[in-house]
Amino acid sequence: MIYRMNTFTYQGGCHCGKIRYEFSLPNAIENTEILSCNCNICEKLGYLHLLIPKNRFSLIGNDKDLTNYQFNKKIAKHLFCKNCGIKSFYQPRSHPKNWSINARCLDDFAKINISATNFDGKNWEQNIKFITK
Repeated sequence: MIYRMNTFTYQGGCHCGKIRYEFSLPNAIENTEILSCNCNICEKLGYLHLLIPKNRFSLIGNDKDLTNYQFNKKIAKHLFCKNCGIKSFYQPRSHPKNWSINARCLDDFAKINISATNFDGKNWEQNIKFITK
């Protein structure tokens, strides 16, 4: 984490390092809501959702090492590294103006005091209204 003039900047990426990104937040990540979803893909991946506005996110390098997986309604774009298979961020259908960052893929994840809120994604249609305010 880097602190720059009233913003906190974080970096992260995939396991092999071919996918790297950076984003900034007005507050420290410890003060930002993180969701732990139990849907059939997030639960298997251990994904912890950190929603970042697209204008605060920068992909470092290019996207040639990303591959897209879509299922069900084919709205969300699940982006995986072609080399190591890690999904470090993706485009959720619930928040089209944001990226969902996997908090576990942040550099220094182990040093960040993260508290996640459980989200019942198995019943996505009934519960999404509670997080898209």
